[in-house]
Amino acid sequence: MGPELGLPIPGEDTGTKSERLEACLKALPDDNLLPAAQRLLHSPQVSVRGKERFALEDAVWEAGAVIEIPGRVRRELADAIDLDELLYRPDRFERALERFWLLDDDPVALWTGSSSTSLRARIRRHVFRNRGDWSVEELFEQLGVFDAGSARFTRFLEALVDPATLPDAAAQGRLVEAINAVLAPAAIRLEQTGERDGYPHFQLLRTGPGAVRRPKTLIFATTAKPDIRFLSVVDNDLEVLQGMDQVLVYDRTVGPDGLRWCDLQQWWQDKTGTDDTEQAKKDLYNRLLASMPSEDVSPQRDLYRLYHRIYGARAWTLPALLPEVWLHWDHKTVQQRGVEALLNHRMDFLMLLPGGHRAVLEVDGRHHYASAKAYEDTVRGDRDLKLRGYEVYRFSSTELSNRHRAGPLLEQFFTGLFTHHSLTIPQAEPHHTAPST
Repeated sequence: MGPELGLPIPGEDTGTKSERLEACLKALPDDNLLPAAQRLLHSPQVSVRGKERFALEDAVWEAGAVIEIPGRVRRELADAIDLDELLYRPDRFERALERFWLLDDDPVALWTGSSSTSLRARIRRHVFRNRGDWSVEELFEQLGVFDAGSARFTRFLEALVDPATLPDAAAQGRLVEAINAVLAPAAIRLEQTGERDGYPHFQLLRTGPGAVRRPKTLIFATTAKPDIRFLSVVDNDLEVLQGMDQVLVYDRTVGPDGLRWCDLQQWWQDKTGTDDTEQAKKDLYNRLLASMPSEDVSPQRDLYRLYHRIYGARAWTLPALLPEVWLHWDHKTVQQRGVEALLNHRMDFLMLLPGGHRAVLEVDGRHHYASAKAYEDTVRGDRDLKLRGYEVYRFSSTELSNRHRAGPLLEQFFTGLFTHHSLTIPQAEPHHTAPST
C-alpha cells in the first residue's frame, strides 16, 4: 500500500498493518502529506469510509481555494430552497446526501444491517414519506450543514443542482435562480460551466472584481497578431482569418475540470481529422513549441519542455500549458491609441485549472526591468491580471537557464500549484505516452 500512495516503506519488523501505516505517515515529510491524502481518497486499493473519509476530505478540500459562505447566508439559502424540487428523484437526492453527510450514524445498524433511528431512517420518514414534517432548514440542521466547513458546503450546494441529483433542466433553472438571489449580496453565484448528459452543469463562482468567469474566446500559440473580424457583433461571433499554422482558437466549452492536455489533444485531432493519437500528440506538442521564441537560449521553451519532461505521460489529465495566449486585442497600434493603449497583450503561459481558476506563468528577461518604464508596465500588468481573477507567477530567465536547477524548481512549483487547487497528480498510465518528442 505504501508505494501506491507515495508513502515511505517501513521496515519488515514494524508490527501490525495499522502500525506500519502509522510508521509510513510519521516518516512522510510535511510537504508530502496533502498529496498522499489526495491519493488515499482516490486509491482503489484502500477504502476509507464514514467519519474518517469525511475528515480526510475536509482536510484536502480546505487546503485548496475555498469560497466562504457565512452561516446567515446558509440559513437564508435553506429558506429559499424548495424541498419539492430536490425530491424530483428521491433516490438520487439520498445518494447526494450520503456523499457529503453521515447518514448511518446508529451503531445498532452495524449489527442488524438496518436502523429505525439512524439519520437515514429519519430522513426517509420525515422527508420522503411524510413530506412537510421537516423543512429544508430542519433537514440541514439534522445533517450538520450549517456547521460544516465552507469547502464541504459549497460542494454540497453544487451537488444539489447537479444533473446526477436533479435530471430536469427546468427544475435546475428554478433552483439555481432561487439560490443565486440569496448569494448575490455575498458576490457569489452558481454559473453554468458546461453540460453533463445534455443537462446544464453548474459551479459556484465568485462575482465582482477578481472573479473567475468561464472562458469564451481562447486564442493562443500565435506566431503573429491575430487577424480578427466579427461575423456577428450581436452574438460575439469571431472569425480568425489565419490558419492553424499561425493561430490556434480553442472553441469548446471549458468545463469544471479546466482545460487538460487530453481535452486539448481531442480538440486538435478533431480539427486536423487524424485518428493517430500518438502522431497527434507529437504534432500538437511541436505546434505549441513552434509558437514560442526560437532563440538559442529560450527560457520560455525550457519551461514548456521541462513541464512535459517532469510529468511525462501523467500530463495527459493535468492542465494543459498553453503558450502565447492573447489577453487583449486592439486593431489600432499603441502609437495610434496613445495613453489609452492596452499593454501586455499576450501571456507567456496560461493554465485553466479546475474550479474556473486561471494561472498565468510569465518568464521575465532583463528587458522587463531594463528601465523604470518597463518595470512600471510589468507591475501594472500584474495588477490588471489579478483584478481580473488571474493568479500570476513570474520566473526569471536566469533561474530557468540552469537546467539542472530549473527541473527541481519547476517540479516543486507545479506540485504546490496543483496541491493548492486540490488537483491530484495521477500515476502514469501505460497506454499514455509523454506528449514531448
